[in-house]
Amino acid sequence: MPHQITIKPSGHVFFAQPGETVLQAALREGFPLPYGCRNGACGTCKGKIIQGKVDFGSYNESALTEMEKQSGMALFCCAVPLSELIIECREIGAIKDIKVKILPCRVQQLARVAPDVMVISLKLPTNERLQFLAGQYIDILMKDGKRRSFSLANAPHDDELLQLHVRNYRGGTFAEHVFTKMKEKDILRFEGPLGTFFLREDSDKPILFVASGTGFAPVKSILEHIFHVQNLRANERQIVLYWGNRTKADLYMADMAGNWQREHDNFTFIPVLSEALPADNWSGRTGLVHQAVLQDFDNLAGYQVYACGTPAMVEAAHKDFTTLRSLPEEEFFSDAFTVSPREPRS
Repeated sequence: MPHQITIKPSGHVFFAQPGETVLQAALREGFPLPYGCRNGACGTCKGKIIQGKVDFGSYNESALTEMEKQSGMALFCCAVPLSELIIECREIGAIKDIKVKILPCRVQQLARVAPDVMVISLKLPTNERLQFLAGQYIDILMKDGKRRSFSLANAPHDDELLQLHVRNYRGGTFAEHVFTKMKEKDILRFEGPLGTFFLREDSDKPILFVASGTGFAPVKSILEHIFHVQNLRANERQIVLYWGNRTKADLYMADMAGNWQREHDNFTFIPVLSEALPADNWSGRTGLVHQAVLQDFDNLAGYQVYACGTPAMVEAAHKDFTTLRSLPEEEFFSDAFTVSPREPRS
């Protein structure tokens, strides 16, 4: 039988069908809760069980510690209600009216922009458009039933083509297909938009973007949206982008970010390399990207932070920014490209 779930502090009520997770039920009934990976790896959907019982499901212990579990916390993407529930969590109102669709698309263009990064441009059917918020992602639906998640790298106002940044890696079935077999005019199917990594536009706080690798993709989408909107509204929040990679070749769109810095007085771009090669002749910042932020800021109490990339980077940034630099918990927004049975995010 269905189980009633009440959200605090809003008081919203919805019902979970047998076997549904809290997140699945909430999204189905139009109550967007924060989420990212949807497989218990990133911790974005973490909330509190005030009353009732759940099956906690399968998840990464780094995303939900035993101490958190004992204190009533759960990952709503994994937790299946076993009784009526009262839960405490944030709700995301901005995506409530955006419909998730399954659509076909055609590979319009393939551009290898780094040794292990391919930019794919996808064309929707003539009568279709995908409504989404900058920073959201789509799931490519593979023929074997598996899904592969990719952030949309284009801004919503520039939606003639959907842009994905795909990193190649050993053992990645879809990634290897992209780099060895995919060709222009191939047909794909996807579901989206998904995710709650998007700009909170009801704030005027300065923003720090912290990206690693292809975590630049959703940041690019959000920044292009910000620059478009500020031209319309004359609203200029101060923005700094820290983008971490191993070598100079991995900074596959550094020229674009450099142009943004020249064109927008409120924007600063700081690339960071962790394993710069002698041939790079690198005179810029080195080390781990989140540590560059720690070096530059003594206090983040008045900031918003958007972090996207590897789980290790996102986890370290969250821990250090909130504990060492006084960043409010509710002002840290993340999208970790997590490793899962579905393959890692790109």
